[in-house]
Amino acid sequence: MHIKSKIEGFEDWLFIEELPDTFNAGTPLAEKRMTIKRPPVQEFSNYMLSSGGVFLMHAKMQFTQPATILFEIEGETINSQFIFYDNIPANDDKGNKKARGGARHNIRYIPSLSGKYELTKGVSYSYFLVVLSKEYYFHLINKDSILHADFVEEIKNGKYTSISAKDLLVSHEMRQIINDIVECRKTGELKRLFTEAKILELLMLQMEQIQHDQLSETNTFTPAEQEKVEHARDLLDEQFVNPPVLPVLSRLVGLNEFKLKRGFKAYFGTTIYGYITRLKMEHARHLLIDKKLTVREVTYEVGFKHQSHLSEAFKKYYGILPSEVKQ
Repeated sequence: MHIKSKIEGFEDWLFIEELPDTFNAGTPLAEKRMTIKRPPVQEFSNYMLSSGGVFLMHAKMQFTQPATILFEIEGETINSQFIFYDNIPANDDKGNKKARGGARHNIRYIPSLSGKYELTKGVSYSYFLVVLSKEYYFHLINKDSILHADFVEEIKNGKYTSISAKDLLVSHEMRQIINDIVECRKTGELKRLFTEAKILELLMLQMEQIQHDQLSETNTFTPAEQEKVEHARDLLDEQFVNPPVLPVLSRLVGLNEFKLKRGFKAYFGTTIYGYITRLKMEHARHLLIDKKLTVREVTYEVGFKHQSHLSEAFKKYYGILPSEVKQ
């Protein structure tokens, strides 16, 4: 398969990749990094990884003027796509301007295709893409698996298709896996095995959410309500140490408490309280291991009033006391 992309108006291609259509576990990994600093680019960094039948890209970009990304794909590919964006101007209920963000994902079958993405000036984009040859995809997930039966039928017909009719919200677990892939410091064969395992894990999370969405009440939420649920998640990401109580959070995002609780559980697979707890526990573990803080120090850093409360929550979440964590 042949993949290439460029910024419209630029002479040089961002990347041109020739990858075998066949799966070959013996193909060594190739890694590349690039940055661009020239108008109208405000920020552009790109990490790329390729091997036999797989191409992975993580790009961060922002432009001072509207921009267009051109791409070409030759050959049959399955694409796992994630796009994160913020600083999008929007109006609140009072007509005031405020920044909004979001994150969406989908899995697509793309035969040979040329296309383009229109990017808004001033918006910060983060794009994570995994391109798999058809053979590599079926190496990861059996062709006869019920997980993607309808998707496989469309692949057999050679038609461009998405596994989900609409792009879905990116979960915390998906974000973590993407970060694990991008930040991996392993090399050689270990990195290849690690990356493949994480790609499979990511695909499974996507398919699990897609199946849940097809059966759940998320289909009753309008796009505007969906954005409000996602906005609530973003606020909790920023303020989990001292999070707003439910009535305040409900007012901040403009969605009633009942629908906010129901939508949060439907989209992210956990309650608002469970999500806050997860963020607190993961941050506590990071402070204990990476920052070498004491349990007493961590208690206040993650928003607990008493050390015993942290210990109880940590033991329930991880199965060990924070004092037992090896630094």
